[in-house]
Amino acid sequence: MQLGLSESLSALVAKRFTAAKESGHLLFSSTHLTTIHTAGIPYQLRYCPALANKPSGAPNPEKSTTKPKFDPFQDPSPELLIAQIPRENPTHFLVLNKFPVIPNHFILATKEWKLQTDILEMEDLEAAYSCVKAWGEENKGNGKSSKRLFAFFNSGNESGASQPHRHLQFLPVEAMSPSDVGDWQPLIDAVSSQPTSLGSKYLSWARVPFAHFALPLPQNPSAGTLHHIYLSLYRTALVAAQRNSGGPSPATSGPAAISYNLAMTDSVMMICPRRSESARIPVDSATSREVSEAGIVAFNGTILAGTLMVKAEAEWDELRRHPDSLEEILAAIGYPHPDPRELSLL
Repeated sequence: MQLGLSESLSALVAKRFTAAKESGHLLFSSTHLTTIHTAGIPYQLRYCPALANKPSGAPNPEKSTTKPKFDPFQDPSPELLIAQIPRENPTHFLVLNKFPVIPNHFILATKEWKLQTDILEMEDLEAAYSCVKAWGEENKGNGKSSKRLFAFFNSGNESGASQPHRHLQFLPVEAMSPSDVGDWQPLIDAVSSQPTSLGSKYLSWARVPFAHFALPLPQNPSAGTLHHIYLSLYRTALVAAQRNSGGPSPATSGPAAISYNLAMTDSVMMICPRRSESARIPVDSATSREVSEAGIVAFNGTILAGTLMVKAEAEWDELRRHPDSLEEILAAIGYPHPDPRELSLL
């Protein structure tokens, strides 16, 4: 897909982000940032005090399948709108995240109302990959350090999804990774460098405490190739979540059967099935009185980048003091690694 933008995607996003921030049309929240290690894996830990009194809300089975009274992607605010793509017969909006904690966080949303819980279509993946590719190619050969996008998708009530209108999200890797936060790299990159398991074509890292699967992307993949890779990953996620590889072939359109997170860079696509949106860490009673839902840490698709965020100082302190507890938390929100033999027939 040719985006058909009037200027480079990264320049356009940065310009619109700065203007929207200065005019107050988006609310940027600063975070404290450090790197912690669990199971030998570096994770970014962010602490955002601005979220302290914003409840996440109990899981609501209706929220992901019904059209809300207010849909921020139905007619995006002109101050947040970046572009419609492609230029001819646009199918998607590019729009800024209204409440970012990382600069230049933006969103790809369908122009038509489509459900976040439905299986992604070829056009969704093609548009997302076109953004990822354009972002990375814009600075090649000019002597500057390369720029990359981390794309992610939250689907289902346990995935951390917040809007039922179908959308994928993008974070610039360079904005996520300041030079003074240690040896962190996106988890999707670390997983993609692992060898495949015996008898399996899927990439995974045994140290990661939840089931996950990745496949490399060829150069310049077609929309059909992207969709084929996505469906292959979706089938593996079903096996991990349902522990059954001998059932009927899963649907390739319509409602997804599980909650999951999907991530993509210009070279790899990755998925993890989700069994819980959040997990609990211990905090003192005073914090529980001061901070809404203190001790409950929610996760979305940014876990596939190896980053997470807390809203209470007690949570921040607890995870820095006891980083190994993160392994238990991550195991609780995902599923155990399946036996490779369960995947051998996929």
